[in-house]
Amino acid sequence: MTVLLVTSRDLPTGEPGAAALDAALAARGVDARWVVWDDPAVDWSAASLVVLRSPWDYTERPAQFLDWARSLDQARLLNGADVFAWNHDKRYLLDLHRLPTVPTAWLTSAAQLVAAVDDLGTAVVKPAVGAGGQGLAVLGAGLDQAAAEVHVEAGAVVVQPLVTSIRTRGEVSVFIIDGVPVCQVVKVPVGEEVRVHEEYGGSSTVVPLDPACVDVALAADAEATRRFGRRLDYGRVDLLWWEERWVVSELELIEPGLYLDVAPENADPFADLVVRRLG
Repeated sequence: MTVLLVTSRDLPTGEPGAAALDAALAARGVDARWVVWDDPAVDWSAASLVVLRSPWDYTERPAQFLDWARSLDQARLLNGADVFAWNHDKRYLLDLHRLPTVPTAWLTSAAQLVAAVDDLGTAVVKPAVGAGGQGLAVLGAGLDQAAAEVHVEAGAVVVQPLVTSIRTRGEVSVFIIDGVPVCQVVKVPVGEEVRVHEEYGGSSTVVPLDPACVDVALAADAEATRRFGRRLDYGRVDLLWWEERWVVSELELIEPGLYLDVAPENADPFADLVVRRLG
């Protein structure tokens, strides 16, 4: 049986730290190899299981990506194309009304953006379809129409209040694999930056699972289970400290990085998941 681990052309051997996952799968006798999601030479029908790991360029061509995902045998695709279709646009945050979340507006025009930023005073604006902090901006009241146009010209955006605790408490990620919380990572930006990614100077540290964070993460996992009528295979719940409690800032259900470079231990439960799904 062959497992295809899906990545992008700029990461042909997988996400940072992927060697840990390679080793964990090999130790369990799993024949796995890395393939690029848009490589026409890949025979997807020959795969026993297709596992998305680091196809992080999909946000550049989301329609093509979703068409590709839908073309696969869904019984052999972890999480599934229906999950990807819902989760690829941050508009999904508006569906999480049963959960504590960072207040979010989904906007399509410059006029809406100007009004939203004026209302919030200071706001974080992100492309509705995007990843890795690309296109994120912190905007203040008094934004003019021309500047707003720049942010919406490529498509819809989501607007949230600036959660200043990200600079002190950071962003917390709880990894859930097959319904079980397995790891917690705290990601902290540098200086006045709000993006926690390493390319912007951020750092990530593994910490013990915190019961309060786990409770919110499990509630998010339960909400996804309710929405799709099945337990999802994997997910990462990103949390921020807002108004004296942990709230969901993102729910990553497509290709969440496992942070294997700082949390190689995540490879084992993920490899166990693959073995279970292979049956």
